[in-house]
Amino acid sequence: MFENLTEKLQRAFKHLRGQGVLTEENIGEALREIRVALLEADVNLNVVKDLIEHIRAKAVGTEVMTALSPTEQVIKIVHDELLELLGKDTARFKFASRPPTVILMAGLQGSGKTTTSGKLAVWLKKGGHRPMLVSVDVYRPAAREQLKVVAKSTETRIYEGDTKGEAAGTALVERLAKEAKREAMIMGCDTLIVDTAGRLGIDEELMQEMERLKKLLDPQEILFVADSMTGQDAVNSAQDFHRRLSITGVVLTKMDGDARGGAALSIRHVTGQPIKFIGMGEKPDAFEPFHPDRITSRILGHGDMATLLEKAEGALDRKKSEEFAKKALLGDGFTLEDFRDQLKQIKKLGSMESILKMLPSVGPFAGLQQASKSVDEKQFVRLEAIINSMTKQERIKADMINGSRRKRIAAGAGVDVQDVNALLRQYSQMSKMFKQFGKGGMAKQMMRGGMSGMMGGRQKFGR
Repeated sequence: MFENLTEKLQRAFKHLRGQGVLTEENIGEALREIRVALLEADVNLNVVKDLIEHIRAKAVGTEVMTALSPTEQVIKIVHDELLELLGKDTARFKFASRPPTVILMAGLQGSGKTTTSGKLAVWLKKGGHRPMLVSVDVYRPAAREQLKVVAKSTETRIYEGDTKGEAAGTALVERLAKEAKREAMIMGCDTLIVDTAGRLGIDEELMQEMERLKKLLDPQEILFVADSMTGQDAVNSAQDFHRRLSITGVVLTKMDGDARGGAALSIRHVTGQPIKFIGMGEKPDAFEPFHPDRITSRILGHGDMATLLEKAEGALDRKKSEEFAKKALLGDGFTLEDFRDQLKQIKKLGSMESILKMLPSVGPFAGLQQASKSVDEKQFVRLEAIINSMTKQERIKADMINGSRRKRIAAGAGVDVQDVNALLRQYSQMSKMFKQFGKGGMAKQMMRGGMSGMMGGRQKFGR
């Protein structure tokens, strides 16, 4: 979502290349471009003014560090100011000293509260917690049924309660909330996530009901769920909710979409409360804590390798990866079945575009993010279909695949024979590369003793 902002900031930094000293004159044009980039990203006007003045004050007249060029110096200043704006540290989640911890989900209608409640439950379960969900939205048709569907898909306990014969209103909302908290204690659930009603706009009735719920439940967290696609509207709504409820944090949804990023860069400065989580897709696990340092790195085009490594660690099968490494590096029978397994592993990480977006967009990685847009994701499906169309014997011994077999495989996979030929060429090239690597002895050395073994070997040869 920060692609346009990143590109324009990189352009602004180019104006400082070749400068020996940072002065008011040579930094002025760069600051103007930074200002325009931030405003076009829908960052709050007051936030932009403060940010630009802070950058100017720190940059003008500053002696350039011997280890840094003027461009690098300004990038460092912008990095530090963005980090200050977003919050230096990842916000901690508050838990009650005596369970259950109550989490009140607030926000406007359509912001994604119900889906986010389910995602939060999944995140809590990963951390060893036992969450329970309850919907107190008795006004919107099928709202409670929607949370029930979310609870089932995430395998989370839900308190439904009996609402038949009782008029929708604050009295019913309070009864459901009290019963759910009592049920959570009885069932041994240590967290209760309360999905509240939203409105199309801020109104007094909504705020009064939220205030009564806050007093009744004494929640440890009041999370304002905001749709990042709405930009400054999300920021203004968060400010209004905070004024009445003293929210403890913000969840930004649809951060994987085409939002310009203004809400993320403005909301903490305006409300004084941290962004605690971000939603990065539709799936229940597309939800992660908000790391200011990682987001700052993405904005400046430095990528987000930490998140990529975390995703890999959570999604990939370590045992299969190790088995593949042994086969490949030792030249010990790398087959088309192994190739197919690795394709499946890569698909678990998400789309190629989402993976490449986490790599830096500057230096040796420049252009990869742009190239990711032209990657045909269906190609992975075709490759897997071709391999699945082979017999087990053919997958293990690719040399036996002659012309007639290639025609049969192509027909079975619904592709052209040329596609089968291209896959087999690719596989052959990879096999040769792995065998050459293995013949050199380096792979075996690495498998036995790692880098220390390699260094020891060098010392022996040097004697």
